[in-house]
Amino acid sequence: MPLKLYTLLALSLTTASISLAVTFGQSVPLWPHGAPGSEAMAGKPEVIVPPAKPGDSTHLSSIHNPSLLVYLPKGPATGAAMIIAPGGAHRFLSIDTEGTNVAEWLNSIGVAAFVLKYRLAREEGSPYQVEVHPFADAQRAIRLVRSRAKEWKLNPSKVGIMGFSAGGEIAVLASTRYDSGKPDAADPIEHESSKPDYQILIYPGIHAEKVEVTKDTPPTFLLCADNDKGPALAIPELYLALKKVGVPAELHIYASGGHGFGLRAHDPRPNVIYSTWALRLQDWMADVGMSKQ
Repeated sequence: MPLKLYTLLALSLTTASISLAVTFGQSVPLWPHGAPGSEAMAGKPEVIVPPAKPGDSTHLSSIHNPSLLVYLPKGPATGAAMIIAPGGAHRFLSIDTEGTNVAEWLNSIGVAAFVLKYRLAREEGSPYQVEVHPFADAQRAIRLVRSRAKEWKLNPSKVGIMGFSAGGEIAVLASTRYDSGKPDAADPIEHESSKPDYQILIYPGIHAEKVEVTKDTPPTFLLCADNDKGPALAIPELYLALKKVGVPAELHIYASGGHGFGLRAHDPRPNVIYSTWALRLQDWMADVGMSKQ
């Protein structure tokens, strides 16, 4: 790989780490007056747990007012937008390695990024359900980004969703259960379509046989490691289902890497996947018109 690409990736991730230490970036609530279904949890603070050791993720939990962390390119922009759903087994969000780091990298290739802080259905005492509340958060995020496309200088026809692990489950729900908007809704944001234009699934926590794809499912990028048993079995099956209905798709399975590698400025584990998988994604995004080579 050209040295320039390695340098760009390391530089963008170092910037992400610095920004994370200071702030998560501009935060925009999905529902300004509180999320439907979270009324009983209103006022409970979010919990941030720093990495236990070098290479680990920062964990964010206790999310009851779901929001987007807004990262807009500072240089040339393509007009494309990506909503990022971090993983964490629905118990927490790996907010940096599967969120803000990715957002900074997307900015470096001209793509606006929006890290989705969605409600967690499996943390202790959670009142939420995966297919209800975090799914609603993803749908609302897509509508919100489209509703502010002019302000953020975005193309409303180039809004994708990207999910890691549990976030991949949320991305799949958003990409297979959508609507064209609710014209009778009092809230103008609800008038926007909830369908993503692209979906990116990185070691998604899914059961492929439960995913109902159609010819209208968005173009899809899938990636995982072979020694990550669940995703390594699920995403080839999903790829074949997409091909059977004619949906453009690209599939990558690395020989090793395990689960949760994310995107990191410095990873102590010696495996090329940690520094190169984003370049495979960049190639695909150029192919579908979301970024430039």
